Amino acid sequence: QVQFVESGGGSVQPGGSLRLSCAASGSIFSIAAMGWYRQAPGKQRELVATITSGGNTNYPDSVKGRFTISRDNAKNTVYLQMNSLKPEDTAVYYCNRPFSLGAWGRGTQVTVSS
Repeated sequence: QVQFVESGGGSVQPGGSLRLSCAASGSIFSIAAMGWYRQAPGKQRELVATITSGGNTNYPDSVKGRFTISRDNAKNTVYLQMNSLKPEDTAVYYCNRPFSLGAWGRGTQVTVSS
């Protein structure tokens, strides 16, 4: 059973930056596509970044140009660099495998407020 542990969240002002980390257990990490998701209060969970095993990335328009996903297969870790943060980015952020969802971790809270 793959497990994910997210960290790096916090409170920042609009325009600020945060870098999230997700440590994953399991030997198949290096061959699995990974994604970052977020869920704001009262809203459905949404996918905000994906990265394939080969390093190809994809983002929805809402975060494109501001968020960057990366991975370190040697450390079984995926990252999300978030720049130019907006209040609407406030949510709990999770990581998982988009094409083979595992159990959800606890997530990490990101709050963007002045």
